[in-house]
Amino acid sequence: MLTANSANTPAVGAEWQQAPELQAELYQHLAVYVPRIFCLGPSGGGGGGQREELACQLLLLAPLEWLLLGAEPSAGLAQLQENNQPSLLCGHVFKVGEPTYSCRECAADPTCVLCMQCFLGSVHKEHRYRMTTSGGGGFCDCGDTEAWKKGPYCHKHEPNNRDTSQEDPVAQLPADMVVRSYSIFSIILKYAVDMLTWEQEDQLPAGLEPPEKGDTYYCMLFNDEVHTYEQVIYTLQKAVNCSQKEAVSFATTVDRDGRKSVRFGDFQFCEQAKSVIVRNTSRQSKPLRVQVMHSSVVAHQCFALKALGWLGQIIQYSDGLRRVLCQVGLQKGPEGENSSLVDTLMLCDSKMWKGARNVYHQLLMNSLLMDLKYKKLFAIQFAKNYERLQSDYVKDDHDREFSITDLSVQMFTVPSLARMLMVEENLMTTIIRTFVDHLRHRDLQGRFQFDRYTAQQAFKFRRVQSLIGDLKYVLISRPAEWSEQLREKFLEGLDAFLELLKCMQGMDPVVRQVGQHIEMEPEWEAAFTLQMKLTHIISMIQEWCATDECVLIEAYKKCLCALGQCHSGLPDGEQPISLSLAGHSVETFRYQVSQDKVSIHLPVCRLLAGLHVLLSKTELASRFPEQLPLGELSPPLLIELPLRCLVLCAQVHAGMWRRNGFSLINQIYYYHNVKCRVEMFDKDVIMLQAGASMMDPNHFLMIVLSRFELFHIFSSADCRKRYRDGNKDVVQQNNTLIEEMLHLIIMVVGERFVAGVGQVEPFDEVRREIIHQLSIRPMAHSELVKALPENENKETGLERVIDSVASFRKPGVTGRGLYELRAEWTKHFNLYFHHYSRADQSKAEEAQRKLRRQNGDDSALPPPALPPLCPLFASLVNLLQCDVLLAVEGAVLQWAVEPSGGGWTESMLQRVLHLVGMALLEEQQQLENSSGDDDVTFNYTSKITRPGEAPSTSGSVLALLESLQNAPHLEVHKDMITWILKMVANIKTMRERSSCSSTVSTSQGQGPEETVRDKDKAERKRKAEMARLRREKIMAQMSEMQKHFINENKELFQQSLEELEASTSAAPHRYTHTHLLPRGGDRRQLVTCILCQEEQEVRGQGRAMVLAAFVQRSTVLSKNRGRAPPNPEHHDALFMHPDLAFGTHTASCGHIMHATCWQRYFEAVQLKEQRRQQRLRVHTSYDVENGEFLCPLCECLSNTVIPLLPHTHTLHSADHPSLEAWLQSTNQQIAALHAAHRKSDEKPCVCVCVCVCVCVCVRNPFSSSVREMITTFSTATYKVGLKLNPNEQDPRVPVMSWASCAYTMQAIERLLVDEDKPLFGSLPCRQDDCLSSLARFGSACWTAAPPSTTHTHFIRLFAALVPDSQVENTPCILDVDMFHLLVYSVLAYNSVHCLDQSGRAVVDSAHLHLLHLITVAHLVQILLTSTTGVSHTHTHTHTHTHTHTQWSCSVSSGWHLWRCVKAGVLPFLRAAALFFHHLNSAPPPAELQVAGPGQWEALCSYLSLPCNLLQLYQSKHTLLDKTSKPHHFLFPVSCFLFPVCRFPRESNRLIDLPDDYSALINQASSFTCPRSGGDKSRAPTLCLVCGCMLCSQSYCCQTELDGEDVGACTAHTFTCGAGLGIFLRVRESQVLFLAGKTKGCFYPPPYLDDYGETDQGLRRGNPLHLCPERYRKIQRLWRQHGVTEEIGHAQEANQTLVGIDWQHL
Repeated sequence: MLTANSANTPAVGAEWQQAPELQAELYQHLAVYVPRIFCLGPSGGGGGGQREELACQLLLLAPLEWLLLGAEPSAGLAQLQENNQPSLLCGHVFKVGEPTYSCRECAADPTCVLCMQCFLGSVHKEHRYRMTTSGGGGFCDCGDTEAWKKGPYCHKHEPNNRDTSQEDPVAQLPADMVVRSYSIFSIILKYAVDMLTWEQEDQLPAGLEPPEKGDTYYCMLFNDEVHTYEQVIYTLQKAVNCSQKEAVSFATTVDRDGRKSVRFGDFQFCEQAKSVIVRNTSRQSKPLRVQVMHSSVVAHQCFALKALGWLGQIIQYSDGLRRVLCQVGLQKGPEGENSSLVDTLMLCDSKMWKGARNVYHQLLMNSLLMDLKYKKLFAIQFAKNYERLQSDYVKDDHDREFSITDLSVQMFTVPSLARMLMVEENLMTTIIRTFVDHLRHRDLQGRFQFDRYTAQQAFKFRRVQSLIGDLKYVLISRPAEWSEQLREKFLEGLDAFLELLKCMQGMDPVVRQVGQHIEMEPEWEAAFTLQMKLTHIISMIQEWCATDECVLIEAYKKCLCALGQCHSGLPDGEQPISLSLAGHSVETFRYQVSQDKVSIHLPVCRLLAGLHVLLSKTELASRFPEQLPLGELSPPLLIELPLRCLVLCAQVHAGMWRRNGFSLINQIYYYHNVKCRVEMFDKDVIMLQAGASMMDPNHFLMIVLSRFELFHIFSSADCRKRYRDGNKDVVQQNNTLIEEMLHLIIMVVGERFVAGVGQVEPFDEVRREIIHQLSIRPMAHSELVKALPENENKETGLERVIDSVASFRKPGVTGRGLYELRAEWTKHFNLYFHHYSRADQSKAEEAQRKLRRQNGDDSALPPPALPPLCPLFASLVNLLQCDVLLAVEGAVLQWAVEPSGGGWTESMLQRVLHLVGMALLEEQQQLENSSGDDDVTFNYTSKITRPGEAPSTSGSVLALLESLQNAPHLEVHKDMITWILKMVANIKTMRERSSCSSTVSTSQGQGPEETVRDKDKAERKRKAEMARLRREKIMAQMSEMQKHFINENKELFQQSLEELEASTSAAPHRYTHTHLLPRGGDRRQLVTCILCQEEQEVRGQGRAMVLAAFVQRSTVLSKNRGRAPPNPEHHDALFMHPDLAFGTHTASCGHIMHATCWQRYFEAVQLKEQRRQQRLRVHTSYDVENGEFLCPLCECLSNTVIPLLPHTHTLHSADHPSLEAWLQSTNQQIAALHAAHRKSDEKPCVCVCVCVCVCVCVRNPFSSSVREMITTFSTATYKVGLKLNPNEQDPRVPVMSWASCAYTMQAIERLLVDEDKPLFGSLPCRQDDCLSSLARFGSACWTAAPPSTTHTHFIRLFAALVPDSQVENTPCILDVDMFHLLVYSVLAYNSVHCLDQSGRAVVDSAHLHLLHLITVAHLVQILLTSTTGVSHTHTHTHTHTHTHTQWSCSVSSGWHLWRCVKAGVLPFLRAAALFFHHLNSAPPPAELQVAGPGQWEALCSYLSLPCNLLQLYQSKHTLLDKTSKPHHFLFPVSCFLFPVCRFPRESNRLIDLPDDYSALINQASSFTCPRSGGDKSRAPTLCLVCGCMLCSQSYCCQTELDGEDVGACTAHTFTCGAGLGIFLRVRESQVLFLAGKTKGCFYPPPYLDDYGETDQGLRRGNPLHLCPERYRKIQRLWRQHGVTEEIGHAQEANQTLVGIDWQHL
């Protein structure tokens, strides 16, 4: 019926056009059809698929399009688009994970971003830019002139010459369409809004009631951010009796769409499920939201979403229609205020489910936010409702990205809109007051109180912080011009902000714990979180004030007033005290930080400090002193609170607050931390500088001494003696406090690199920070960025400065690029730089002293020259020459002169020397810059020459320094004291000259100092030269003595040298052994056990020695990743396919143990793990149950051991039997074995006799312990290779050992080719040992298997070469890998050779003939699969003669085919040479030990092959024809229906990656989850082996593997990499290694920024480009089969990796 009606779509549209009441007609149509299209079954909204989509389009949307356009929709829409003037705004809405670009030079703020297409077409790609991934929801700002300082348009959106900005796009539409669109948009938008905000569960709005209402309901489960996936899955399984998989699917959909029907049926049935869900989820938190809704309500809500989506699509065709929709949406209803449809949606936002919110937010962005006129109107409505919207968001539990409040960034960051909203809607004040209203917890003084926050309050606090983000958006761009209204509203906002700061002033006060440790750590994080969030706001408010003098003056007054109100709470009632020192007195009040309350939070003081600096910077204080209340300032009150805070830090450093726990230590840490210090520590120092510049310096220092509780130490002469004899802890504390106090004075006088305090620019401040960071050590770019404070645009200013002060050192294959400080900038180093932590200071001091020693300079670190102070702070320098400081300096120097007792420290002395140096530099600078002696007000040298005044009765400071110069206990400071005395002499010289002459040139002034320095330098060089000569003389004497000793003991040394030469000329071995040649010509091999250190000879009948090894399945050489893993139970392992789809690789670390030692070690590991499992129940980096362990020496992952077998000597016999003779004898042996097998089938008892007669000639050459280890390794390769439980009786056991030997050799041969290394001599010892052990093991492993097994294997293998009518299922020649066939045949032949008595020579000749036969077979393979051969083989597959003719023609047709054959056979020959070398220890020719020409001839010679391999066939083809006629070397034509392997097989590589990382991000952003109906994947992950993109780390893509749920990546590893995988997590820019289900690690990605650093997590946002060297390193790791080992080392080094559920990735 639906289909029949669909033909009437135009008629329906025409009927609606004629209808007098369109809304009633439309509603009636919807009432009938919507319930018949949507929600017809259990899926419940959105699950109907294509049928539902088609019916919706035909029956509901198409008639609307006919009605709107008045024509056939496709033609009408095309016409609309053709007539439309495209918008200058791009408006591309970002998908989750899509790359976004922000120009760091041109963007108005960091929120201004471009999509990839616009960015590539803009000027910004040549600038410094930041690349990030979008969280989804924002849109591209291309075309928005307010978003960019320059280059607002890309090529695509560049405006044409015709100005269309003033035209109304609605006027471009036909008048009748405008009327229709108003009508349709009004009806559809109202319908959608009504349905999405509808709250009744079984009723519908008037006019939409269905003709018949059945008893069909849905139990609808809604999403929240409180309950976890696991809770929801468990609850659903109980409530609706579904499987785990169904519950996971439900939970995934609920999380994605916001709601999902979990049950369909009658009301009672659904109500029952609801009650179970509510009951099960209400125990610990609020229950899950569940509603039982009638199916018709759900259907209309589904269509409402479709209708909104349709509106969004329609308005894309025409800006006129977009504007009509905007007018409809914002048109006020009859109710007046907040009655428009958009208002209704906004205010009901928190009641809607996630899917509905996403759809209407998308529509708002496509409509209102794309039209500048209506964006402004929408912003006004948003601002009017701001408080209510934020309150709803705070109560809601959905993330901000799903809230309407998230759209604030689209409006508040537009400068013109933000100013307009600030003026018209008082937005700044509204935001601040809304924020303050939500923080209701206060103490009695009205300050914020965050103690003992519940989880719910903490959750609410996190949501409230988003308001600070909105305030930041409003303030992010400073006004160039101020209007009166803007001034008024900004100052009103500042009042509100000061109210907020007053609530923070004095937050979280602390009192020192004495006697008993604090019982419960107080809450401190919330207050610091608030401080961090407000840091940029405070800075931006200061920047706003700086742009207008009137605003700055008013702000200063208001801030001073607020501070006065805060000070009114200070304990002024305490008794005042008078302090006297060095002839000066000051009044203050009694307060001790160690006894009274003190708080670290002083935002009002700090804001005032910032504004005070701005007054100085703009020189307002000097130009308009009458407008500023500077006279009302009370400097002692200004410095009081910041000083307390700094004293608190000093006392914490001194260990006086230990009993206050970690909370205080953490607060002190963040106070100095780069994230907070700009508006905390730095501003406190500035406030002290401001106060000190307005006070008598002596008074200032006495108050400082009083607050540091040190006044008593310096105020009386005899106090020093008591101080020394006092409590040791108190002495230590006081020493630290004196150090900190002196450091504070250094900072107050010396920190001038803030514009406004010193005469500097911001550039100088950043440069100084960088100089001091690089003085510690060379640093990476990211480290420097972290060490510098960011501004509100996330900029540090680093790039503008760095190249002038540092040189960049590029990274290698590992590590990072580093910046190193240029030598000329080291003179600016200040040991007491105020941003150094104690550790930093110590490292910097050590580094700088070392550098000076290397340069031949003295080790003094004098203070650097400082910039001049600004006029408002000019009097600060007087601190350096005031009497109180001189008294303090004199006291410390006096203590140093008399070092007995613990009353002083070297750090204290060092700080005093630094202060003296600062004062001398200041005096020198004033002398250099003055026109005469009278201008210089600073006269420090004359003051330090005067004897000390009371209470210090000692000599002058200068006299004390001179007496300290040669003090033996102060050797470290000698250079510094010398430098000071030279400076004093220099200044005296300058003064004398200035008194004689009015001008003094700088060079003359520097003369004496430089002369003395040169003399010192020359003296040091002379001493260094003498020391060098003395060392050379001693070395010469030692060398002479050695020669004399060697001459006396010539014979002994000659013997040692001969042994050394013998051992080095032999093939390299990991183990240290001596080759001796006993009688009989056998080589003995001595090795040492790493566990017991006992030395032993490797013998077959001796104690077994083993090599730690790791066996793993591999697909590294695979040429067919589509091949399914073989069925282990029925897999025939004897013939390896040439595509090498799955192999078994063995690696070893090369460490040797006794078998018994290893067994004891492994048992101990097992016991330890059993105990660990009971205790911890976590995975380790190795799985003991699978036989894994770590090598005891190098901790390399291992899972078995290879027995070391003795070397079998090869007799080089000249007379090998001919091929014909050998074939004849071998066929006789095989015939005998066939006969024996037939008899054994007839009479089982005969089997024993046969076996005995076959094996009687060879006694088992190995002891029981060696045989046991042979079995151990055989079963290990069997277990790993086939993924079966060990079964020693399985005939495939020896085959898997041979397979591992062959595969490992092929892998190593490919590795040598890829790395351009020679075939021999370039392998590491451990790989060489491993290959030798594997080859020898393979030749002996038949001893551990029943003889009949290996005989049967050899018969079948030989039948693949020489036809045998008695052997069935011989594979096609194209289905056999010839190298595997060679290894299997050679190793299996050892079990057969005992049938005749001729011994080793027969074995050697058999190996040679097998090699020749298999080489010919491989040539046939190559010719058949070469591109010239295949086309002919279809016509010549019937007779052998034709095939033979074809080969002959190909060979004679030219050199090209020969070159192809030669290239195809070369890998086989190289691998064969490796195999025979390690099997027989035959020394390779010199040509194969170096890379270069002549390899082919040397290889053929080594393998006893002719250089022209076709001669093999030509010389023996008569014989081969005879032997192969029944077999024909033929194969079914069906072989060619499948892809055949061509030779040579190219080495596998990891996939090619794009150079620019953003191309990968773009690719990942368009990747949709294959199981979630087109939903974007949250963690798209790229397999670097095959290039497949996967949806990682999500429930939706979990699959079952061996009865366990695993993630997409883990599942993929078992099909692509035999359990091992290498992935790139695109969103995180992180390489992931996986091995099995329980092992994994993260690895640095191959993408680096311009500074040679990776950016895991894409946090920094620098452009990333592929580093080929690093990618090759990952590829090499994969080709070497080293990924599992890398994972093991990573997990051992980082135990947190062990706890990750790798199987879920």
